[in-house]
Amino acid sequence: MRKLLPLALTGLLAVSACQFVGGDDADDEAHRLNTMRSFPLNDYLPDAASAKGKAVGTAQWILARKCMVRLGFTGFKTLDIRTVESTYPVRQGTLASMSKLGDDSPYGVDDPDLAAEHGYHDRIQDEATDQPMEWPADQYTALTGTYESGESHRAHGSPIPEKGCMGEALRKISGPEPEPTEIGGIKLSGYYSVAGTLWYQAHKEAKKDPAWKKADREWSHCMKEKGFRYPGPDKSSVDPDWFLNDKPSRKEKKTAAADARCKLDTEYIQTVHAIESRAQKKAIARNKKALEEGRAADERTMADARKIVDAES
Repeated sequence: MRKLLPLALTGLLAVSACQFVGGDDADDEAHRLNTMRSFPLNDYLPDAASAKGKAVGTAQWILARKCMVRLGFTGFKTLDIRTVESTYPVRQGTLASMSKLGDDSPYGVDDPDLAAEHGYHDRIQDEATDQPMEWPADQYTALTGTYESGESHRAHGSPIPEKGCMGEALRKISGPEPEPTEIGGIKLSGYYSVAGTLWYQAHKEAKKDPAWKKADREWSHCMKEKGFRYPGPDKSSVDPDWFLNDKPSRKEKKTAAADARCKLDTEYIQTVHAIESRAQKKAIARNKKALEEGRAADERTMADARKIVDAES
């Protein structure tokens, strides 16, 4: 396991180290570690971007389309699955309120130049082609089994399945929902992810580590010297000011650029990643059997989804 980097390396010493002793290498390491795949528990999560992972979403929509036709929504006969296969239904009129803040990196911005251009607004979302489609209320409720007050639980006289056609489709692919269980003190129901739950718990545990708190203070001190006052990176990225506009403001860009620079100069990502990875390895050791069973179930689901997709081709 990677050892913690020296926490005494702060302030001017940290800057000097980055500038004169392999700074580029340290920055590259920070970028590499600031990804989901760099963590031990990632081995137990299905890759949604892989061909097998994408097959699950495609199969779910194939079956949901048949369900919707059965409920009387005949227009779904001609639904092009390719336009929705990587998305989940959204109720009409709600997309405008969806935030474009954040991304899928565990520790937020880590490239000062990109941060200076995009702020905390997610450039991946801005460029994404897989955007959720808005559905009229009657179709949305039939697809998801989610209702607002007064909405009927029937469609064209037929009862809507539990959790809608999307839920029915997932049950056909993955089998019945597992019985509720408890993982690490958290009670889980539905198609829970053991790995995802342990990841959440390990993150909470890691943030209590004195070394993590010290890393936050070092980052905060660096930010203060640049004119920004935040106790930690998780606070600067969710400043309420950033939610006011679809595009990043000048202030947001300057803050995000300083945030990324300070993460690199204090080697923040290397430090907290080591702490969180250690917590994850402990979680894996304590829950190996449940994790292996979860991985096997994911493999079966992806294989069954592939059969549905192939049969439709």
